[in-house]
This record gives sequence, C-alpha cells and structure tokens, in this order.
Amino acid sequence: MLWLSEVMLQHHDVDTFTELEGLIADKAKAGEMFFRMDVKPTYHDTPEDWEDRLESAFNTRR
Repeated sequence: MLWLSEVMLQHHDVDTFTELEGLIADKAKAGEMFFRMDVKPTYHDTPEDWEDRLESAFNTRR
C-alpha cells in the first residue's frame, strides 16, 4: 500500500505538487496496487482538486 505521507517523507527533494504527481505516477507504474491519501500536500502549487489529480496520476498505470 502506498501512503501519500510516506512518499512525502521519503522524497524531501520534491518541491512542487507537479513533481509529486509525477512521482505518484512512477510509483504506480512500478507496481503499487493501492494508494491512500492520508495528508494534504502543502506545496505552494497544490490545487484545490489535489485529491482528484493524485488519483488520476496513480491510475495512469492501468
């Protein structure tokens, strides 16, 4: 299971929401099956629809 909080803690080099989207897509392509959004990203460019966008990025693996 992929937890958003774990991804953010493990990747301090990610500075923008756009980078986070790419990272989530990469994790999904690497074989992660489930994704949970347990925290809200606090990047300066985090959009209001952040949950939908991260879910969409994760589902690019299908």
